[in-house]
Amino acid sequence: MKRLYKGKLFLIATLSLLSTSCNDFGDLNTDPTKSANLDASKQLTLVQIRFSGDLEVNEKLAGVMTMPIVQQVGGIWLNRYGQMYIKSKPYLTSLWDFTYGNDVLNIIDAVERTKGNPQQSNLNAVCRIMKVYEFARMTDLYGDIPYFQAGKAYTEGIVRPEYTPQEQIYDDFFKELSEASAQLDASKDPVSGDLFYNGNIAAWKKFANSLHLRLAMRLVKVNPTKAKTEAEAAFNAGVFTSNGDICMLKHENVQNDYSDYRGNGVSVAFNQSEVVPRVCNTFIQQLRDTNDPRLKYLVKYYLDMPYKPFERTDVTEQVVAKIGYQGVAKGSYIWDDWMSGFDIEVPGKGTVTLTNNEQKAQLDNCMIRNNAPFLHLTYAEVELLLADAAFRFGVNWGGDAESHYKKGIAAAMSQLSLYPGGPVIPASEINTFIQGNGFVPGRELQAINTQLWIALLMNGPEAYANWRRSGFPALTPAHNPDSEETSIPRRFEYPLTEQEQNAANYNKAVQALGGADSWLKNVWWDKQ
Repeated sequence: MKRLYKGKLFLIATLSLLSTSCNDFGDLNTDPTKSANLDASKQLTLVQIRFSGDLEVNEKLAGVMTMPIVQQVGGIWLNRYGQMYIKSKPYLTSLWDFTYGNDVLNIIDAVERTKGNPQQSNLNAVCRIMKVYEFARMTDLYGDIPYFQAGKAYTEGIVRPEYTPQEQIYDDFFKELSEASAQLDASKDPVSGDLFYNGNIAAWKKFANSLHLRLAMRLVKVNPTKAKTEAEAAFNAGVFTSNGDICMLKHENVQNDYSDYRGNGVSVAFNQSEVVPRVCNTFIQQLRDTNDPRLKYLVKYYLDMPYKPFERTDVTEQVVAKIGYQGVAKGSYIWDDWMSGFDIEVPGKGTVTLTNNEQKAQLDNCMIRNNAPFLHLTYAEVELLLADAAFRFGVNWGGDAESHYKKGIAAAMSQLSLYPGGPVIPASEINTFIQGNGFVPGRELQAINTQLWIALLMNGPEAYANWRRSGFPALTPAHNPDSEETSIPRRFEYPLTEQEQNAANYNKAVQALGGADSWLKNVWWDKQ
């Protein structure tokens, strides 16, 4: 376990120490395992940018696994493992391998380093919130994970941490978010190094409470009473109230390699491919069947140009006139379901024969640009979760279920303008869609969570989590000769390094799953 729970902190500490005077050895009685002057704000910066900028993790997590699993994209070799349910340990365990040894280690250290320091009270609270956010992504994918003992190899010598049951992890999440939100005080220390909100304390309060709401609603199947209690606490503490509250990271126009985090790792995973992933027909059909204006803004046809997606020619108008919107079937590659070529007229190019591959629709280029923002948590998600809560629990937290639903749809459509060159959907089109897609008795939760699935496009792990939580949209499994499974996976499996190096604790976690570390097993809150 030393390899997984030590690493990036050592690098940062080393760089920090090298920047001090070579002639001043300081107090020889200081803790040799911990940098005395490491800046926690820089650790915060690193953790924030790696969350969405680390290509190694996001390529596998979003492009390879979660977005194809929930049938948003597919069709190319990059997507096949999630799309066809082809098990690959390196893809399932990339998040674990690269997060524990880097982000978890740094954010835990940042929390401990700032704890009890009145001069860093706000920084400590922000780091506590970020710690919950980091661990939430981990536990929602794997289930029971090292939590209370994680990151303590240096400080306490724990190199084989115990796995904490997910229920206990969630209990601590709610405690940490409540305390951190209350701890934030704009009259106290300014927070530097914050890439999410540039140190805006009021914004961080809303983010903490909105994250609290998201996690509370995870429990609707396993413990609805607690879900309601925690969701109400989050709402009363103050959640997002407009798109101006959105938590996002504005990435730079840099095509990441595997050590550069400045570009959007999800977008880069898409645009660096020889062939850009196609839109899944499941997603297209939902937009088409409801006359959703996002179909014409998000789904496009391009003349392929390998490895140069931003130099392609948009031929959407010509192709839609011929065949409408066609993506890839949930279990197919782009070369399956062969479509005969046909000619179109392209201004400046003349007659062009459109190949089979080019007849499979793609996401608009604005979604896959290096400098596309990564939307961590949005006002649209908050409103749709409040709609879900209002319907399930019969509560009126700022409105009934349908009013929250309508606000969530409008916010989701409006947030597309945040992407570089993204669409500004006219209010008239938004209103027409909302009026034509109101609640149908008995299908309220389906409507709410299908809209959340659409709003979470480009945030694969969250779309996957909400699908498991709610059961919507009602996805049917993909069928393909390459598939190893006929059921949609419900979790990620643990790394082989855990089985080898942390066997006793790994085995306890596997027993809690029923004796098999299978991706068809359910995490604690995913009660079916």
